[in-house]
Amino acid sequence: MLTPDSHILDVRTLTPADTDVRAQVLAGLDAPASHRALPTVLLYDETGLRIYDKITTDADEYYLFACEEQILKNNVSDIVRLMRSKATDAALDSSSSALTNAIHLPADGEVVLELGAGALRKTSHILRALADSVPIHDVSKHSPPITYYALDLEERELDRTLKLTSEHLGAELDGKVDTRGMLGTYDAGLKFVEDGGLDHLFMMGPPELEPSTHSISPVPRGRPMSRATTSSASSSSSRSMPRTPSLSHLSEPSTPSTAPIECSPVPLHLLFLGSSLGNFSRVEAAAFLKSLPLRPGSQDTLLLGLDHDNGKEMIERAYDDRQGITRDFILNGLKGAGRALGNEDLFGSEWAYHSFYNEVEKRHEAYYRSTCDQTIHVPPVGDDDKPISVPFSKDELIHVEYSYKYSVDDALQLFQDADLRPVQRWTDSRKLYSLWLLERPPFQFPLLKVPSTTPDTNPFGAPTLSDWEEMWKAWDLITLQMITPHLLHQKPIHLRHKCLFYLGHIPAFLDIHLSKLLNEPHTEPEEYKDIFERGIDPNVDDPTRCHDHSEVPQDDADWPTLLEILSFRDRVRDRLGRLYYDLAHGKIGFTRRIGRVLMMTFEHEQLHAETLLYMLLQAADGSATGTQAPDGITVPSWDLIARSEAAEHKAFSTSSSTSVVLGPTNLIIGHNDTEADDGIVDAQSHEFGWDNENPQRQVHVPAFRVELRPVSNGEFFEYWSSERKRNVRKIMPASWIEQSGQIAVRTLFGPVPMKHAWHWPVIASYDDLAAYAKSKGGRIPTEPELRFFMDTYHTNAPGTNVGFQNWHPIAPTTGGGSSGGQGHNGGVWEWSSTVFDRYEGYEVSQLYPGYSADFFDGCHQVVLGASYATPPRIAQRRTFRNWYQRNYPFAWTGARIAYDL
Repeated sequence: MLTPDSHILDVRTLTPADTDVRAQVLAGLDAPASHRALPTVLLYDETGLRIYDKITTDADEYYLFACEEQILKNNVSDIVRLMRSKATDAALDSSSSALTNAIHLPADGEVVLELGAGALRKTSHILRALADSVPIHDVSKHSPPITYYALDLEERELDRTLKLTSEHLGAELDGKVDTRGMLGTYDAGLKFVEDGGLDHLFMMGPPELEPSTHSISPVPRGRPMSRATTSSASSSSSRSMPRTPSLSHLSEPSTPSTAPIECSPVPLHLLFLGSSLGNFSRVEAAAFLKSLPLRPGSQDTLLLGLDHDNGKEMIERAYDDRQGITRDFILNGLKGAGRALGNEDLFGSEWAYHSFYNEVEKRHEAYYRSTCDQTIHVPPVGDDDKPISVPFSKDELIHVEYSYKYSVDDALQLFQDADLRPVQRWTDSRKLYSLWLLERPPFQFPLLKVPSTTPDTNPFGAPTLSDWEEMWKAWDLITLQMITPHLLHQKPIHLRHKCLFYLGHIPAFLDIHLSKLLNEPHTEPEEYKDIFERGIDPNVDDPTRCHDHSEVPQDDADWPTLLEILSFRDRVRDRLGRLYYDLAHGKIGFTRRIGRVLMMTFEHEQLHAETLLYMLLQAADGSATGTQAPDGITVPSWDLIARSEAAEHKAFSTSSSTSVVLGPTNLIIGHNDTEADDGIVDAQSHEFGWDNENPQRQVHVPAFRVELRPVSNGEFFEYWSSERKRNVRKIMPASWIEQSGQIAVRTLFGPVPMKHAWHWPVIASYDDLAAYAKSKGGRIPTEPELRFFMDTYHTNAPGTNVGFQNWHPIAPTTGGGSSGGQGHNGGVWEWSSTVFDRYEGYEVSQLYPGYSADFFDGCHQVVLGASYATPPRIAQRRTFRNWYQRNYPFAWTGARIAYDL
């Protein structure tokens, strides 16, 4: 209940029964002597909160608070600016390419909810910045546009801190930020939010009121908000996620229902500061973050504080200060345990604080140590209860708190496991602590665990239906949200098809292979097979063509409509779903042939998504008729990124060698995956690949020297400028664009100044990069050299820029966590000097004869690695080989320089 006087919303009734503190205390004491524990929540009663506040002000050794406050003082304006920046809404505009069959009405206002708010001293910096971010014209609204809720357990302490905040900041926040409290546990507060409680407050009034007959209802945050659906009966176009019913659990396919009118939930910004997440185990932390009610692809954010792994000595001092304030804080928890059991003084005084840093687990551990042999007698609480006696021996320990520490790699792995995407990171001046701004992306391609943790599966085996569904989210975002109506019949790259072609080519390719596999007719209409089967216009002399098939229509009016293509797409997706249903129910044996068809069509769609994106990059000029930025992704702060990259580049350059000598060595390339064995039933455990990955073979690599970083925009810009001044004919890379006489770098969010992309790897043709390498006295490495280098340095650690971790390149020095950028490429493929051609043992694919063989023409180079848009099952498969024509400037491909010894 929310009262106007207290401004505190009591959500404790939503707390699950299993969070009863007495039950937790009894369960912890009932464990074997070596595993006894008390719940950490006992530390944060009213007295405990005040002692903790004293730790943050008087215990100099406790660096966490000071570091976090320093970050906020120095960066809070940038933090709030990014936190409140809205994902591009133009893609959902009615003037874009789509109408929907679900209506979304935006709620008025935003909510900032702080989990475990405490004394609000640090939060005051955020509240001021939030107020400063509110435009003057929003202040005259009926209510402040931003509502801040402090979630905590102790009502009197919460009321006190809110009143102090109002006294100190009231004038600054007036009309801009309303400050309120939420009384309850994390679970209770988050359940209230997940069930739409905050949205109900905004739209309908307090939740205790009787619901009105209004037809609009808030969407529970526990499920992603529908983006609308598409069917043959829907409007002329769509911005939807796939209409195909979810068959993740392989239930019988069903017909989707019409989406209701929905009210978009209030934008939510969660604050979880103070390294409080460290109190969870790593598994619990990932599960907790994954459960947060942040909608995928929305404006919701999480600002998270994490302490670094700062070494045993510093951390132990932080948690055992000279004044003994932390000791008093921990020991006070025993009074809370006593109160929960009916007697505050139950545990007496024969206890000491015991703590240490566990370097293996990277966590600080806090315990109560019994200073003598003693027995605790728990009184009964009811007539039927019996007294409980709990004996303790001298020096026996009761665990009360963990505080896990996170390196950059640890944090990035945590975010992947929790389906979160880092937007920006800030650190203190000593780099002891980090604040991360995070969002839940509209789809997620986390790095694969190689080898698989499940013995009977292979991460490069046949894709699951849930793999398809996640990839369809990506495909539909790209095709239905980023392509404007103006672009549907345009060719951003003249050698390629118009954009509309790819929307039909993908389902047609899948349908053709399903028909061949199952010996069934094609999905209607059959003529789509002829229209969308081919790969490039026959009248264009383009060595990068896929292959020659039937001609596509020449006039726009002769093409199927977007709605017709999407209806065809949905029928083909449903067909694929039925195949998975039949496989799961044993109606069809899961042979390698079926697995190969699924792998081939799946990766074909993934590869075309990247092709389509680098086409759209050429039209991403920021105009209304150009490519729309990806919906549901926070627009990057280029100046913040550039500042961070410049600092890390400087540190890398001064602390590391810029090149390394490798070899000689004998290297294994490829794997054994022949289609002759496709009758075997092991489609899940077998590692599939394309025809040019088979068979496994050995090559000798002589010693060579190679640059640790690929050629950057800055390096190439200086070279290009120099050549240009001498009037030497030099074509500017297609990844650059000239605006107002200045060179900028193309991104899917529009052009960014060259100074902000200075350290990114340059994207250019092989010919241009080979000329640059020659000018430096080097060359482009061969395929075996590049493969050996990648084997040595590419760790695929969290933070590697693949699988849409970012929607743009990054400086290689920021891409690999603890590796410091050694070997990482920043999110682009890499050219090799090896010509793409036949090799001993190569066999043409039976299922897709033209995949590789059509390009054995002496004009194409082998390309390795991955771009920022390459999904992990391709990016992490060591045997995968790509290729492009050597003068092709559009693909996201860079290079590093090698030198002969």
